[in-house]
Amino acid sequence: MNQSTLTNTPAMSPPISVMIIDDHPTMLWGLSQLISGETPRMKVSGTARNAEEANAQIQDAVPDIVLLDLDLDGENGLDLLPTLLANPVTRVLILTGERQQTVLDQAVQKGARGILRKDASAEHVLKAIEKVYQGEIWLDRSTLGRVFSEFMEPAAAHTPDPEAKVRDSLTGRERKIIEMVVEGQGASNKVLAGKLFISEHTLRNHLTSIYNKLDVGNRLELYVYAVKHQMGRIERTSQQAKD
Repeated sequence: MNQSTLTNTPAMSPPISVMIIDDHPTMLWGLSQLISGETPRMKVSGTARNAEEANAQIQDAVPDIVLLDLDLDGENGLDLLPTLLANPVTRVLILTGERQQTVLDQAVQKGARGILRKDASAEHVLKAIEKVYQGEIWLDRSTLGRVFSEFMEPAAAHTPDPEAKVRDSLTGRERKIIEMVVEGQGASNKVLAGKLFISEHTLRNHLTSIYNKLDVGNRLELYVYAVKHQMGRIERTSQQAKD
């Protein structure tokens, strides 16, 4: 093979690595077959039936996505979230039969990036994995409204806001980016950068500066912060999320 051929060969993107945590053998097998069938776009990096097996694998596997059932044969999957999210790579997508909205909302508040029902189609499962991997949030508008509603009560007019100076340190461009994050909700960095007419690299630099100033760790936490402090056009957008 000559050098020109090597040069012109497009680089293959690494597969999205997925770890599956579910106590039902049939579900575990079916999801493994579904994801393995997407090779080379996706791969299964590990499977676990309970918290003990998950804890034993997560540090070595470091998957891009974890598909997590909340009921692990009597164990609460919510208790696993801090361990699963201890590294900066892994994002958690809940795949559950749980119907109690308070439990699902807790999963999001603890860092889950999306929720799927166990009766979701194979197409939706694969699409959710891909979108969450790309940095988007896989949640319906009603869930967003519930999760963030507790932050919507305006502070008393006479109560000083200790974080006012922090927000005052934001530049005009940073405020615009926060506004776009809220209005776009789960939009990818690529989409947001396009709307702002800047590169994804520049957007990431701005987001890093915003995270440092507001002491948040990611876009989901930034969204929560912005809703809580009613920044930009959030009041209108948050009302839409409840409709």
